[in-house]
Amino acid sequence: MVYFIRTAGDEDVEKIRVLLAETFHQSYDPFYGADAVEKMVRNWHSPVAIRTRLIKKDGEFLVADDGSKIGGIAYAAVYPKMAKTVMLHQLYVAPACQNDGIGRDLFAEIETCFPDAEIMRVEVSLPNVRAASFYQRLGFAEVDRMEEWGAPNSGLPAIIMEKRLQSL
Repeated sequence: MVYFIRTAGDEDVEKIRVLLAETFHQSYDPFYGADAVEKMVRNWHSPVAIRTRLIKKDGEFLVADDGSKIGGIAYAAVYPKMAKTVMLHQLYVAPACQNDGIGRDLFAEIETCFPDAEIMRVEVSLPNVRAASFYQRLGFAEVDRMEEWGAPNSGLPAIIMEKRLQSL
């Protein structure tokens, strides 16, 4: 199947929500349990939360679309705490589409969306070794660790990874 990378729109919100719920459960149930992950999904990936990201100034929300379904999403935004830095908040690929290059293609596109940025940053849940390995293959390196991944008081530790972006 061929997927095209495009900017997400309001018509994609429900498909994005379903994809995020599915991928979050697949990725995080083994570490945190289905009930805790379901709470994350409800809080972090509600239609309102997704719509807020779609219209965020200095943000970009992409989908990989084959014309009938969305195989993956990527969302990044300028990081206000650090000059010339972009935070990659989400990059998720539907379980049925993993290992087909969709994540790599989404990343290749999203890293070009911020021409003035010099660094891209991502937070990876500490137990999610598969994601950390994916980001390492894309050129990211661990620069720090944190105790509150995803939300304040989450109690979920994470690593912070960064990649230098190419100047255009």
